[in-house]
Amino acid sequence: MTPPDTPEDKPALLQPRRTRQRNWLPSLVWLIPIIAAVVGLSLVAKILIDRGPLVTVTFRSAEGLEAGKTRVKYKDVEIGQVQTLKLAPDRSHVLVGIQLNKEAAGFDAEDTRYWVVRPRIAASGISGLGTLLSGAYIGADPGASEQSKKSFVGLEQPPIVTRDASGRQFVLHTNDLGSLDIGSPIFYRRIKVGQVVAYDLDADGRGVTLRIFVNAPYDKFVTQTSRFWHASGFDMELNASGFKLHTQALATVVLGGIAFRDRDEDRVSAPAKEGAEYALVEDESAAMKEPDGVPQTALLYFDQSLRGLQPGATVDFRGVVLGEVKSIGVEYDKARGEFRMPVVVQIYPERLGRRFQEETGEQRRSNAHLLRTLVKRGLRAQLRNGNLLTGQLYVAIDFFPKAKPAQIDPDKTPLELPTIPGSLDELQQQLSDIAGKLSKVPFDEIGRDLQTTLKTLNKTLSTAEQTAARINNDIAPEMQAAMKDARKTLNAAERTLSDDAPLQQDIRQTMQELSKAAASIRILTDYLQQHPESLIRGKQEP
Repeated sequence: MTPPDTPEDKPALLQPRRTRQRNWLPSLVWLIPIIAAVVGLSLVAKILIDRGPLVTVTFRSAEGLEAGKTRVKYKDVEIGQVQTLKLAPDRSHVLVGIQLNKEAAGFDAEDTRYWVVRPRIAASGISGLGTLLSGAYIGADPGASEQSKKSFVGLEQPPIVTRDASGRQFVLHTNDLGSLDIGSPIFYRRIKVGQVVAYDLDADGRGVTLRIFVNAPYDKFVTQTSRFWHASGFDMELNASGFKLHTQALATVVLGGIAFRDRDEDRVSAPAKEGAEYALVEDESAAMKEPDGVPQTALLYFDQSLRGLQPGATVDFRGVVLGEVKSIGVEYDKARGEFRMPVVVQIYPERLGRRFQEETGEQRRSNAHLLRTLVKRGLRAQLRNGNLLTGQLYVAIDFFPKAKPAQIDPDKTPLELPTIPGSLDELQQQLSDIAGKLSKVPFDEIGRDLQTTLKTLNKTLSTAEQTAARINNDIAPEMQAAMKDARKTLNAAERTLSDDAPLQQDIRQTMQELSKAAASIRILTDYLQQHPESLIRGKQEP
């Protein structure tokens, strides 16, 4: 048996060399998270770099808006997105947080406007129909201010005119808004050239101020002498002058509208500046008339019925309108113990013509003194019937030289002008007087006397009839016999006087003998005139 080997007898074994692992190289397991983190950080950096300002817009309601979905657009280009929707602490409105893109940095200007685009039907038309499928979005109109802010009050209605529109705005003043609304069209020669963008009640509550926008290039037709008026679809006027109908564009029937034109088109006027102010009148005729100057309020007292006279009726001077009736009423006069009918009118004395004022030297005097001069010359006011069909009256001012003298007080307010009764009232008064006189005639007694006379006449006619019958029975045969005798006598005379009757021949011969005798006498007379001595001596021999 071989003995086991001792350790000294065994050869030396190679030991494995241990090397230390390098810790600075990442493991493949961490490579993917690292790459994801780098990509995420780059995306975050890109988002931070591309992010624009964050603004808050206040709306009354968040209808149609969703956080993280609703877009903000300008000219149909997305410039931001709604991030948050919060209810205000007082619950009166909604705070909408909007994150704008980097390229929309200018949309935080102080005068920027925001509104919600959704389907709407307004005076300017139907808008937002595309949102029926895509949903509502927020529209924006960038401002021009250099100042920026983070909070805005959103518009409840889309603006009619955006700031990038080409044209100019003007201001109109009127007593009544009428049928106008935001978006109502503006017409020039019946062509739509603009629209109403805003209106507001004046501070004193006595009028309305409108802002209109006229598109380019039509804004150059708004000059310093332009006139604006309400242009409704059908302008009907029924007054003492008759019935008038004026028509404009059909769109104004529903929307209303405004028309304008230059008052003096023969002269070239400079275009008006931005924001120029004009008066908006009721119709075209009022807009195109000449300047009237300072009006004069006058008071007229009539002692007759005012039926047919209405406020707005014309005050006429021989066909020229001098003014209009402002109000009518009734007033009791203690001194006279009767009622009078006061009529307040507004007249424009300058409509009588500047030449009249210059020739009479009244151009430097007040209208009251001018009217006093005219009253001295017989100026009076009179009610006249302007339309027999409608029965409407108007106030006519004219000169009546035979009118009673009257004086007016130029310092009295309002100025009281004298009046005379109308021609129709005078006729009615005359008819009333005639009726009064006729009522005094004793028609009953006349009727009784006439009845008695008729009875007597009836008896007379009966007697005459009996007499005629008696004459017909007794005298008629004798008259017939007498007529026969007269006819016989006439026949005999006719035979005697005929051409072939003997008497006619004898008379003819006698006349011839008489002619010869007359000739002999004429010869004898001529001879005696020549030889008067022949009466003594006799006729001498030739």
